[in-house]
Amino acid sequence: MKRRDFIAGSLGIGLAALPLRTIAQTSIGSATLTTVSDGNLVLPAGFIFDPMPQDELKKIRAAYGLEGDQLTPECNLALYQDGKNTVLFDAGSGPDFAASAGKISDSLDAIGLAPDDITHVVFTHAHPDHIWGVLDDFDDPFYSETTYYMGRDEWDYWWDPATVDEIGDARQAFAVGAKRRMMVIEDAVQLFDDGDEVLPGISAMASFGHTPGHMSFEVRQGTEAALVVGDAIGNHHVAFQRPEWPSGSDQDADLAITSRMRLLDRLSAEQLKLVGFHLPHGGMGRVEKAGVGY
Repeated sequence: MKRRDFIAGSLGIGLAALPLRTIAQTSIGSATLTTVSDGNLVLPAGFIFDPMPQDELKKIRAAYGLEGDQLTPECNLALYQDGKNTVLFDAGSGPDFAASAGKISDSLDAIGLAPDDITHVVFTHAHPDHIWGVLDDFDDPFYSETTYYMGRDEWDYWWDPATVDEIGDARQAFAVGAKRRMMVIEDAVQLFDDGDEVLPGISAMASFGHTPGHMSFEVRQGTEAALVVGDAIGNHHVAFQRPEWPSGSDQDADLAITSRMRLLDRLSAEQLKLVGFHLPHGGMGRVEKAGVGY
């Protein structure tokens, strides 16, 4: 049994892979913002839905065809290219988390890039499908020529030896796996805080809740901008229809609700482009207010 099969089984994650998704792309001034697929997850529906009002939830699940026992969210990594830097937001799942994910190498190859072409990896947070991909099949660095960036609060949380004991049994593997990979990249990582310009044209925005230090990013050239939101807006159904509902995927549900609604309000009001890690059709789009939701 491979390590990822054991880990997936212990977390209740299925192993069915879907075809790689269509790449989405948009321009930000003279730069390009592309999403590249890392495959998909296969999650028990209750992982997201259990804390929600079940009677009202039934209508939303029916409307979106989500009445089964599993969810298969896409994993879309944002790739920003400005002619000088080739920046990947998050590192993907790597070979050890789930058989249906960890496909970033194939997706990069499809657009003529290799892992060595990535100059910077900027993390939204350190859950397995976002950081475990820093290591390859041989536990060597997958992005050998890159500099890594992570929010200071997120780094401190996963680096803390107390986290593995406090995070709960269901997420202990997350903590162990994050720390192991952070130890590998420790000498190549730069930390940043809310509001910092991480790289030219890329500014950090605190969106805590999904994890204690989750970060989103504004990517901007002149009047053109997009928000890369990671898992702060974690799905295309309940997160939009009822953003005030708690999600089982968030470590601090109340704080995540505040972050999600603030992001949705801004995206809608300013008509900014949106890139979401687990949103469908490559994860790109725009947000409009619609009744009690979006």
